[in-house]
Parts: sequence; structure tokens; C-alpha cells
Amino acid sequence: MESLSAELIIKLFEEDAKSRKRLAELLVIEPDIRLAIINAVLRDVATKQDIEILKRDINNLSERVAKLEGAFQQLVDRIDDLDKRIDSLDKRIDSLDKRIDFISKVTLALTASVLATLIANIIFLR
Repeated sequence: MESLSAELIIKLFEEDAKSRKRLAELLVIEPDIRLAIINAVLRDVATKQDIEILKRDINNLSERVAKLEGAFQQLVDRIDDLDKRIDSLDKRIDSLDKRIDFISKVTLALTASVLATLIANIIFLR
């Protein structure tokens, strides 16, 4: 009889689902093997406590996000208010520029008028 290698045994189990199932049944009957399988599976399974901790973390993060959204909205509102104030200041500055231009023109006209009067008086007084 030829000896079976581990590789050949695995190949045979891969090809035969019924034998694979029977092997699994035989393995879980053994308390030590069953405990080893359970412990291996439990390392990958989340406990209720793990889930509760995750829920708490998610709730805390949700609260933080909500607070940040509120703060962000306040900043947006404040920026909008500042934009309106800047627009108002721009209009007031434009109005002042127009007044200054008008005053400059009036001053120039008055200065020209005064100079013309002085020149006329100097010419006629000679």
C-alpha cells in the first residue's frame, strides 16, 4: 500500500464534500479540538461589548460632527454678514469719492474764479 502524503489527503478532501463534512463532524466531537476551533473563531468575532463600544464611539463622533456643522454654519453666516458690511462700506466709499471729486471741481472753479478776478483787478488797476 502506498503512503498518503498530507498534500494528497488534502486534495482528496477538496474533491469529496461528503468526506470533508464527516471529518468536520468528527473533529468537533473531540472537546479539545472543538475548544481550539471555538477559540480561533472567537478571536475574529466581535463581542457585544465591542459592538457597544463602537456604537458609543460612533455616537460621540456624530455629536462632534453635528457641533462642527453648527460652528461651520455660524462661520458661513458671519462671513455673509461681513460681505454685506463690506458692500455697504464700498458704497459709502464710492459716495465719498464722488463728493471729493465734486468738491475738487468746485474748489478748482472757485480758485480759477478768484484768480480771474485778481488778474482782472490787477489789469484794471494799472
